[in-house]
Amino acid sequence: MLKLLKNHNPLEGAVGENVVSAFSLKTNGNMSLSYGETSRALENRKSFLSSLGIDYKDLVCAKQVHGSHVQSVSEVDKGRGALTCAASIPDTDGLITDTKDLPLAIFTADCLSVFLYDPQRPAIGLIHAGWRSSEAGIVACAVKSMQDKFNTDPARLIVGFGPRIKDCCYEVARDFKGKFSLGLAERTGSLYLDLAQVNKEQLTGLGVKEKNIFDPDFCTFCSNEEFFSFRKEGKATGRMLSVIMLTE
Repeated sequence: MLKLLKNHNPLEGAVGENVVSAFSLKTNGNMSLSYGETSRALENRKSFLSSLGIDYKDLVCAKQVHGSHVQSVSEVDKGRGALTCAASIPDTDGLITDTKDLPLAIFTADCLSVFLYDPQRPAIGLIHAGWRSSEAGIVACAVKSMQDKFNTDPARLIVGFGPRIKDCCYEVARDFKGKFSLGLAERTGSLYLDLAQVNKEQLTGLGVKEKNIFDPDFCTFCSNEEFFSFRKEGKATGRMLSVIMLTE
């Protein structure tokens, strides 16, 4: 079975000995080198990742810009962004690889992280899906990239969602009706967005089976004691780390 930390593993329903995936909690500390209190970020990463058998110095990180670019990475990218934000892969919100022992990282504090696992190749992906990236179809970009590079069959793909601000709390502007054809709910005159639904519909539209999509269903805003939330805490908040890695 996948290596599991309680309430941390978004792919706990999947079977396979060659992948590890997890997301950190607020109690694990801020994982960002550029947001929130950063003085202990490297120590926090080291402590959290060591419990997964991952060397924090090996992380591959993206300089996230809320876009739709997905970058395929390999051994030469190991450690990019692991120790300094400046070394992260620029202008990227998704990472894919079929390289073993190469941990992919995404940082969130309300946005949705999406974990992709192709057990047949094997290959993996990790996506940062806020509303802008979701509108741009970043999960579709990632799946298509995995099809092109790794011959991934979407029907075999296993997907996990990380914690995010849910539609119970994610109030958005009225003009979002022009941005999304689904995932919106109107309550008491206000509009609310469901990031998970938007991305789930994009995934199933590409052939991913609904039974292969796993959602721990955590709201960062509702459960702010467990998760960082930009919407609730403002610019000074830290970030959680989502990580996935193929193993031998």
